[in-house]
Amino acid sequence: MSDADLNAIAGAPPPRAAAGSLDEAVTRMPAQPKTVRDTGLEQSLVVELVAKAMYADGRMHLPVLTARLRLSINVMREVLGFMLAEQLVEVTARGDSDLDVHYQLTAAGRVRAADFLSRCRYAGPAPVTLAAYRDLVLRQSSRHAQVGRISAADMAAAFADDTLERGARELIGAALQSSRSLLLYGPSGSGKTTLARKLGQLQQGVVAVPYAILVDQAIIQIYDPLVHLAAAPLQARQAADRRSTDSRWALCQRPLVQVGAELGAEMLDLRRDEAGGVYHAPPHCMANNGILVVDDLGRQRVATSDLLNRWSGPLDCGTDQLTMDGGHKISVPFDVTLLFATNIAPHLLLDESSMRRIGYKIHIGALGEAGYRALMRRQCRASGIAYDDQAVEHLIARLHAPAGRALLASYPAELLSRVADFASFAGAAPRLTIPALEQAWLSMFAGTSSGAPAPAQPSVPHFADCGDSLLEKIS
Repeated sequence: MSDADLNAIAGAPPPRAAAGSLDEAVTRMPAQPKTVRDTGLEQSLVVELVAKAMYADGRMHLPVLTARLRLSINVMREVLGFMLAEQLVEVTARGDSDLDVHYQLTAAGRVRAADFLSRCRYAGPAPVTLAAYRDLVLRQSSRHAQVGRISAADMAAAFADDTLERGARELIGAALQSSRSLLLYGPSGSGKTTLARKLGQLQQGVVAVPYAILVDQAIIQIYDPLVHLAAAPLQARQAADRRSTDSRWALCQRPLVQVGAELGAEMLDLRRDEAGGVYHAPPHCMANNGILVVDDLGRQRVATSDLLNRWSGPLDCGTDQLTMDGGHKISVPFDVTLLFATNIAPHLLLDESSMRRIGYKIHIGALGEAGYRALMRRQCRASGIAYDDQAVEHLIARLHAPAGRALLASYPAELLSRVADFASFAGAAPRLTIPALEQAWLSMFAGTSSGAPAPAQPSVPHFADCGDSLLEKIS
C-alpha cells in the first residue's frame, strides 16, 4: 500500500508538538560556543573542516562558511585568524561590514586540504563531543519527569475519527507513557504498520539531534534528514529562537525510525564508510529520544532471539556499547521505545523469556463488516470514486465469504486502485460496480476464480478473524 493509503486507514495524522515545545527544547540545548575551546574540539579539527569546505567551493563568504560548519562568527574568526597567520587562507574581498569578507585557500592551504580529504572526506557541520551528546539525550528523554507526555486528551483527539474505545485507548496510552517495548501482531494486511506509524506521530515535543559526534578523532554521523524531520510549523521562528544556542544540533520532531526484513547483525553496530572516512550510526542510535519500529519481526537477517538479546541490556541500563575499528568500545545513550510488528503468532516466534521482555502485546486482527464498510467509504472519498453499497455488499458476501478471506484493512485501497487502473486503460472514469470489483478481485488473487486463499506458509500461522479487534475499534 502507498503512504496515502496507509494514512487513510489510520485517519489523518495527529498534529505535532505545539510551538511551546520549541521553547522547551531550546532551553535544554547547549549555549552557542564563542571560542574554539567552548566547542570542545581541537583547533586542528576545525581548521581541517574549514579547509575541506573551501577546497570544494573555492572562494567562500564568511556567513556561508559559518552556516556550513554550524559554528559562530566568533569561532570562525578565531580559526580563520590562525589560518591567515599560517598562510593557509587569504582574504579575496572585503565589504562594508565585518561579516562581508570572502576567503579562499592559498596554494599551501590547498595542499593541506587535499591531505585532509585523503583521510576523511567529511566536510559538514562541526561535530559535538560524545559527552555533550550523552548529556542532552538524557535531558530530553521521554522518560524524563519534566518532558511532556501524551495525555488522555491527546489520545482522544488523535483517534477521534477512529472511534477507538476507551479501553483500547488506555492500553495504547499506557504503552506510550511507559516507554516500554510494544508488540503488534496479527495477519498481514491488518494495519499493524499503519498503527505503528501513527503511534510514532503521537510522540510529544521537539528534540535536538547532533549532525555528528566526535569520538577519538573519528566522526560518527547521526543526523539523517529523512529520519530527523523539522517541525514545520516552528521553522519560521527557529532562526530567531536559536541565536544563543549551539547550531551544531538540529531541532527535530522526535524520530520514528523503521527497519524491516533487511535488518542484519552488521546494522546493529557502527558502520565505517571506507570511502568517506566516517562512521554511520546504527538505526537504534538514530532513533534516540524516539521510537524504533521493527517491522515483519521474524523476517530479519538476524535471529529474533539474538535481536532481543542484543537490545535487552541497553534497554535496562540506558546505554549501548558500539565498536569502532580496532575493537575499541564506546558507550552511547540508548533511549528508544522499541515497537515490533509481526504476522507470526507470538508463541511461535518468542520464548517465554523474550515475551517477558516485551512490555505490551496487542493483537491487530481483521475488521468486522461495519468497520470494513466504513473504511471502504473513506477510501472511496480519498480516491474520488462514488461509494456504492450494493457493490460493497457483493464484495463482502460473494467474494470475501466464499474465498474465506478475512476483511483486512489493506484490501479496500488495493481493490480501488485496481478499479482505477482498469478504468484508465479503458479510457473511462472509475466506478465502483460489481463487475469492476470482480475484475479487481481476480487480478489480486492467483489460483481459482473465487480467489481462494493460498496455502499458509508453515512458519506463519493463519490468524482467524478476531471480530472485536483493536483495528475494528479504531476504524
